[in-house]
Amino acid sequence: MIKKEMIAMLLAGGQGSRLGVLTEKVAKPAVSFGGKYRIIDFPLSNCINSGIDTVGVLTQYQPLLLNTHIGIGIPWDLDKNEGGVTVLPPYEKSTNSEWYTGTANAIYQNMDYMAQYNPDYVLILSGDHIYKMDYEVMLDFHKANKADVTIATMPVPLEEASRFGIVVTDETNRITQFEEKPEKPSSNLASMGIYIFSWPILKEALLAKKDQNNLDFGMHVLPYCHEKKQRLFAYEYNGYWKDVGTLGSYWEANMELIDIIPEFNLYEEFWKIYTKGDIIPPQYISQEAVIGKSLIGEGSEIHGEVQNSVIGPNVYIGPGTVVKDSVIMRNTSIGRNATVDKSIVAESVKIGNNVTLGAGEEAENVAKPKVYSFGLVTIGEHSVIPDGVTIGKNTAISGETTMDDYPGGTLQSGGVIAKDGESA
Repeated sequence: MIKKEMIAMLLAGGQGSRLGVLTEKVAKPAVSFGGKYRIIDFPLSNCINSGIDTVGVLTQYQPLLLNTHIGIGIPWDLDKNEGGVTVLPPYEKSTNSEWYTGTANAIYQNMDYMAQYNPDYVLILSGDHIYKMDYEVMLDFHKANKADVTIATMPVPLEEASRFGIVVTDETNRITQFEEKPEKPSSNLASMGIYIFSWPILKEALLAKKDQNNLDFGMHVLPYCHEKKQRLFAYEYNGYWKDVGTLGSYWEANMELIDIIPEFNLYEEFWKIYTKGDIIPPQYISQEAVIGKSLIGEGSEIHGEVQNSVIGPNVYIGPGTVVKDSVIMRNTSIGRNATVDKSIVAESVKIGNNVTLGAGEEAENVAKPKVYSFGLVTIGEHSVIPDGVTIGKNTAISGETTMDDYPGGTLQSGGVIAKDGESA
């Protein structure tokens, strides 16, 4: 097998439970984003734009859509005989069989995959962040500092620092201490969950800590390297980076794409974002349609009004319908004279005629107030909403609903409907 200077290991097995019904049947990295993309397209595109042609994608939770999307890596030019993209689910071994139990455990279980390339460096990535980064520049930093481990970091507001792994550095950017989600952080440099390890250092740490329950980089591997007096450095990144782990941050990141001058630009010629493209017809915008400041996917048919929204491919919006401040994912159909306000509608949903989404005042969600908040309506994939119903804010719907599910034709703000064994 050909030797590679640096290979990437992309952690894409996460459930993304804070995205509620959006990840009921789909791994978080496979969730649609920005109309035509899926979240995993961003780190994969970063790899190919950075000259990395060997990527292992570690999957676990609901991997079917993710596996189909990645295929043999053609959209990212990763369909190679030597290297390319390889999907790495947990598998049965002769001695034992186990699920991935932590970020570092997932990497440990794929030591053989990494060893076959005998890399000088291993890049560890998350599959669920929206950003553009040249990993080659980070590798140059790693080499220049003769580092054993380099952690990508970014400054965050001090009041938010307790949500992150925090690093403290000296004047040379060498890391002097770690704080995992500290109550009183000593610094505002947050780990982005992007690491470059020199391969012998990673191998040693994983073997030393292999019996640790839920083996994790932030909790176990990095502190081990620090205790061993290895050279750990912080690479500071100051570009756009968004963890779309909550419905609020997911909605915000989509809305930011349609700003007049977007902070995150999908159209840069020198740093393209690649994705699997479906062969579908162009959009159809009817004579009576009205569209303002929105992204409209290919194959969509718009007869109503769309304002400040992100519309995926193959979406139908009927006459008299108004969609505002919303994210509508691919293959969804919305009937006539509906009102859709500040909603996230997943793939292949059918919304009937004269439906109102996002009505009335906000109320706390009855099932998961920390998930279903931000004033949003969230509808899971393949759901059906019957004609004539009104749905309030901070609500969640999953499954094929009928008029019987809506007392008085209404789902009040804060309400949840989960059908057919679905959960919300």
